[in-house]
Amino acid sequence: MSKVRKHMILLMVIDCVIIAACVALSFILHANGNLNEIALPDALMFGVFSLVFSFITFYMVSLYKRVWQFASVGEMLLIFKSVTISLALAYLLTFVWPGIYVPVAVALNSYLLILLGTGGSRFAVRLVKDHFIKQDLSGFKKTLIIGAGQCGVIVARELKSNVNSNLLAVGFIDDDPLKLHQNVVGLPVLGNRSHIQEVVLQYKITEIIIALPSVSRREVSEIISICKRTNANLKIIPHINDLLEGKVTMKSLRNVEVEDLLGREPVVLESDGIKDYIEGKVVLVTGAGGSIGSELCRQLVNFKPSKLLLLGHGENSIYQIHRELAPTGIKLIPIIADIQDRARMEDVFRKFRPQVVFHAAAHKHVPLMEENPSEAIKNNVFGTRNVADLADRFTAEKFVLVSTDKAVNPTSIMGTTKRIAEMYIQCLAKQSKTSFSAVRFGNVLGSRGSVIPLFKEQIAKGGPVTVTHPEMIRYFMTIPEASRLVLQAGAYATGGEIFILDMGEPVRIADLAHDLIKLSGLEPNVDIMIEFTGIRTGEKLYEELLLNEEGMTDTKHDRIFIGKPTNLDREDIELELRRLERILGQDKEMIQEVLSRIVPTYSNGKRETNKVLVPSI
Repeated sequence: MSKVRKHMILLMVIDCVIIAACVALSFILHANGNLNEIALPDALMFGVFSLVFSFITFYMVSLYKRVWQFASVGEMLLIFKSVTISLALAYLLTFVWPGIYVPVAVALNSYLLILLGTGGSRFAVRLVKDHFIKQDLSGFKKTLIIGAGQCGVIVARELKSNVNSNLLAVGFIDDDPLKLHQNVVGLPVLGNRSHIQEVVLQYKITEIIIALPSVSRREVSEIISICKRTNANLKIIPHINDLLEGKVTMKSLRNVEVEDLLGREPVVLESDGIKDYIEGKVVLVTGAGGSIGSELCRQLVNFKPSKLLLLGHGENSIYQIHRELAPTGIKLIPIIADIQDRARMEDVFRKFRPQVVFHAAAHKHVPLMEENPSEAIKNNVFGTRNVADLADRFTAEKFVLVSTDKAVNPTSIMGTTKRIAEMYIQCLAKQSKTSFSAVRFGNVLGSRGSVIPLFKEQIAKGGPVTVTHPEMIRYFMTIPEASRLVLQAGAYATGGEIFILDMGEPVRIADLAHDLIKLSGLEPNVDIMIEFTGIRTGEKLYEELLLNEEGMTDTKHDRIFIGKPTNLDREDIELELRRLERILGQDKEMIQEVLSRIVPTYSNGKRETNKVLVPSI
């Protein structure tokens, strides 16, 4: 016999005893304890009726399939309804059954006693579970829950009832003054956010769970900043959807990530505008296997293009994104091609006639491109020219270039090549039927080769964490955030614009290293050392998003702005590109000289600045 069936039979036996005892006690009380005055046939028949109807209703509402260690108000209401229905039916049957008489007082007492007995027996299981199972506190980690709302209550109950958890809930932190020093599900509210450090020290807290899924990200970021001053490990309930869908369990907890520290609110898209230029169209994404390109593809399938062309140079990355998106039902066409190969790209455009092009393929690593300038130029400049020319020739409706803040007053070869790419499509926009635009943003958290994965790898190896300069600062954005804003900017494009994304507040890289070490449960410069290695060739202390002459205007979206098109002549830039093409493979100084002629603001990596935009740690 299975364990579930044994459990069900045990509950039925207990219910049988409770119901029989309650009916008998009701008749005894009505007779004031004089057993001779009890009509035994009436008592037996009413007891049988009560048992039969109770078992039928209990079974129909699946009362025997409930896990009572997690019983709550819902189960209490279910018991109330079941007992009410079964006792009402049992009493009504006594009226039509010949020779049976049950006083109203007996029926009412039976109802109340059975309700108390069946409900009490089940909630006793939870009482035992909550208060006696975890009496041996050795080995348990004292846990503080931030937020005594609905989510915090669910977390507290989960910790109490989960025998596999080694977390022991000690209390809550909540900013609601009405909850201060009150008990919530048996746990005290120990203070508000200003008391977190004090509470952690007083109660020797080792774990903090942030249970605020509906609070703004900026507010969560502020609370995380306070928690970082303690030595407790941080975990977080990430999404309000987890709460609404009943997914708040120990498995839904995750470690606090750097993205949580940024305090940036989710990007809200104007879906109709994006849908208008994507739905039913043939869409090409170059660099579709990269960090931004693959996320663009994930976002694009939601807007139902007729075909999505996944173009990339690396077969493994294209295979992975194709496999990931295959279940969506969108027609996907994986294409292995190099944007530098003009003939191959022409075949792609001739065969598929893409109507919308997102150009995300690029060489992006600054130090690497300093050592390989010709490759940066071939890919970022001439590869872009190939794709843009073909979009113009085959009359694509929109062409969106994914650019970078490193293109503004560049000090690196990579940034300069991206600026030339911007300039070229702006020239095309003046005479083409295709709407050409670029979207410029800063560093993307978690992208391949970015600083976050590098820091995590260094921490995992025991350090040191290497930072180039103590005052190095950067703008950061998450991959989904950047990709969504690229799609939104495409909806606003009419031709020639450079869209600048709101990157929020700049972040000091040293602070980022410090935070990552803390979030890993370690102490910076104690457990893991932070070492400064010096600025690399081509790097700036800070990045800019806008050229002086570009100015900036608003769009309908509060996170997207437009840099005014600069006055460029296509013949001039074509002439310079021919010169650039002729010196590919030459020494770096010669290449830098030509790049400086095309982009006068390029400073060959020699510009220095002491400008600091954010305070020290």
